[in-house]
Amino acid sequence: MAGEQLSKSDKKFLLHVAREAIRSELAGEPFTMPAPPASPAINQSRGAFVTLHEHGQLRGCIGNFVGTKPLYETVADMALSAAFHDPRFQPLRPEEFGEIDLEISALTPLEPVQDVESIEVGVHGIYLMNGPYRGVLLPQVATEYGWDRYTFLDQTCVKAGMAPGCWRDPGTQILVFSAEVFGEKSEGLI
Repeated sequence: MAGEQLSKSDKKFLLHVAREAIRSELAGEPFTMPAPPASPAINQSRGAFVTLHEHGQLRGCIGNFVGTKPLYETVADMALSAAFHDPRFQPLRPEEFGEIDLEISALTPLEPVQDVESIEVGVHGIYLMNGPYRGVLLPQVATEYGWDRYTFLDQTCVKAGMAPGCWRDPGTQILVFSAEVFGEKSEGLI
């Protein structure tokens, strides 16, 4: 799976961009993108997910698999979507901002799976599709819950609104991706 590795400074920049985009929106100010470093990894078109946690609980998570913009722009867009447009949650309120922890998952391109035995728990995320149903779980979800490969597949089916085991249906397409996952607690940021 392709994708330039992000340096520590790349990750710090992306976390800053995500937090600043949210802060600007909460303050009613226009967001001005800081000048990106000349890093190939940050300027590469890549998909990304941004996840928000508040006191250890999920508060928003939105992403895009396909990189149509440089990674830093995708991260800004996904941070705003996770904070204000995740349909599972109310939009973030200003008083919550200081309590939010950010996590970014910079993705590799999607690859079709021919044999589910090739799925590596903790390495691969799963995206599956069957007709109008679609579901995705990031690589870190399986390890957080201690799932094996088959539970991970079943839970991705559930996330897609289908029954566990839907991945066995020949009409279900299974794709995998990897992610560089990194985050920073709300303390010590901007």
